[in-house]
Amino acid sequence: MERKQPGSRRVAQLRSLPKPDEPRELEPMTTKVADYVLDRIRQWGVHRVFAYPGDGINGLLGAFDRANGDPEFIQPRHEEMGAFMACAHAKFTGEVGCCMATSGPGAVHLLNGLYDAKLDHQPVVAIVGQQKRTAQGAHYQQEIALENLFADVSEFVQVCMHPGQVRHVIDRAFKTALTMRGVATIVIPEDIQEEKAQSAPPKDHGSVFSSVGWSKPRMLPDENELRRAADVLNQGEKVAMLIGQGAAEAAAEVVEAAELLGAGVAKALLGREVLPDDLPFVTGPVGLLGTKPSDEMMMNCDTLFMIGTSFPYSEWLPDEGQARGVEIDIDGRMIGIRYPMDAHLVGDSRETLKALIPLLERKSDRSWREKIEKDVRTWNRTLDDRAGQHFGGEINPQAVAHELSPRLPDDCILTADSGSATNWWARHLKLRPGMRASLSGTLATMGPGVPYAIGAKFAYPDRPVIAFVGDGAFQMNGMNEMFTVKRYLDRLGNGQPPLIFCVFNNQDLNQVTWEQRAMAGDPKFEGSQSIPDFPYAQYAELLGLRGIYCEKPDEVGAAWDLALASDRPVVLEFKVDRKFAPIPPHIMYEQGKKAAKAALHDPEKVGMGVRGFRQKLSEFYEKLPGRDSE
Repeated sequence: MERKQPGSRRVAQLRSLPKPDEPRELEPMTTKVADYVLDRIRQWGVHRVFAYPGDGINGLLGAFDRANGDPEFIQPRHEEMGAFMACAHAKFTGEVGCCMATSGPGAVHLLNGLYDAKLDHQPVVAIVGQQKRTAQGAHYQQEIALENLFADVSEFVQVCMHPGQVRHVIDRAFKTALTMRGVATIVIPEDIQEEKAQSAPPKDHGSVFSSVGWSKPRMLPDENELRRAADVLNQGEKVAMLIGQGAAEAAAEVVEAAELLGAGVAKALLGREVLPDDLPFVTGPVGLLGTKPSDEMMMNCDTLFMIGTSFPYSEWLPDEGQARGVEIDIDGRMIGIRYPMDAHLVGDSRETLKALIPLLERKSDRSWREKIEKDVRTWNRTLDDRAGQHFGGEINPQAVAHELSPRLPDDCILTADSGSATNWWARHLKLRPGMRASLSGTLATMGPGVPYAIGAKFAYPDRPVIAFVGDGAFQMNGMNEMFTVKRYLDRLGNGQPPLIFCVFNNQDLNQVTWEQRAMAGDPKFEGSQSIPDFPYAQYAELLGLRGIYCEKPDEVGAAWDLALASDRPVVLEFKVDRKFAPIPPHIMYEQGKKAAKAALHDPEKVGMGVRGFRQKLSEFYEKLPGRDSE
């Protein structure tokens, strides 16, 4: 398959709404509000709603039955999972994701997935049922103040109290979700759902007439600020670039700017897919889960250029006063709040870079760029060495990701949950052009890895999808969604490119265990950290899926080959060594002191020490003279 060039993106990523769908011929005398709701969201481009039933949305359930599959009702095992799937749909398609839940407890269950969308700036519309208007205020069963409940997570929340109100509430919800890149919530009481629809309200004082349609604005910063930014960047001798998901549509422009400035490019986790990792100046992720070359670049640069990212961790950015700064962000509320900036470019990343690039001068001294590229080569050899270290016949978890990386299918979609496996997903998987990748970036919640993968597979059934999930997250909620995969097996599996759920089985809530050691100075507490063993691969087989189990280091690659060749969705279970620390790019003094204190009384101190020493030794070995020429 021919590779796409950097900057080649799906049109769907452009967050500009397609031409509204034509409304169906709805019989005005018999059409209910519920039917009108589904028709209106279909006009907004929604053809799939992730929803769980309940009597608070009975009217809407009947309308789905009459809608003949457009929009389609997709039933996850839990409302939270439906919200995660809607968020994934928004992330991977650029369209509005849509989820639905009943009143009361169903509405409450949506919140975590909706907060994931809010914090990662994804347009999602949630439709929620409510008790009948006559019952409200009576402390009725399942009566919750939904406007209050959804006020913080939503950019817009409104209860529909009249059939003539429904049209403009739906329209404003979608316009707000797209404009604010966030969540909008529509609350529809049961009795309103069953009333006769009004496609247009009466032409009276107080009536509102709205339309379907939205287009993405073209935002450019002030010209004087552009010149100020160019002066800063042109004067810098060691420019470090940091990009996030806000640069997704500006890949080609980011590459051009990096070439002119002789800069390296680090990526926040939500920006992993913006540039491929085979570009020699791409240093990979930054931060606690980041790479050594990203860290070295940040610690030694004299100019920081941030594009479309709100990376929050100051300890992984230059010291204040070390570097001058330029930032591009579409949200003026967020610009210049992570690092003191000399130029604040409020605008769209692509359009702003197009205006900035003609003002940039190509740097003749390429020594900074050459050092960055050398650091990247050294780091890649370090990763090779680290992944090959196995102890006591147990699988090094790094090897799971490292063996997959060269086997990644073209155009695959990668998701990750939150946990220690995320470290290996971030560092060892090398993305090529056309690949997609995402995770819960800002909320960093457990649980979205599996529903993200399912949502992605519904949107792109012809693309391979692979999720990295720890056993803690899989036990928390991922296992239940295997029933969703079974239910929609004809859509998600048989004969399609693979859908793989890679489970790291270490019987430990591993990321928190290491955080206890490094941040609190406490040894592992078995009472909170240990989780029961479970035969995940066998469980998959019981459901009619493919289960593959691997516990031997020399069989990791073969296990991936089997999974990637499967004609059914796969649960690929690796029994991995939990004593490998997710070592950060540099160990801060306080964290090192606390980790050493914790190790004195830790039940796994011997294994931790041996593995930690060998892992750090890999870095020193790669710095020996002559290694870069090998």
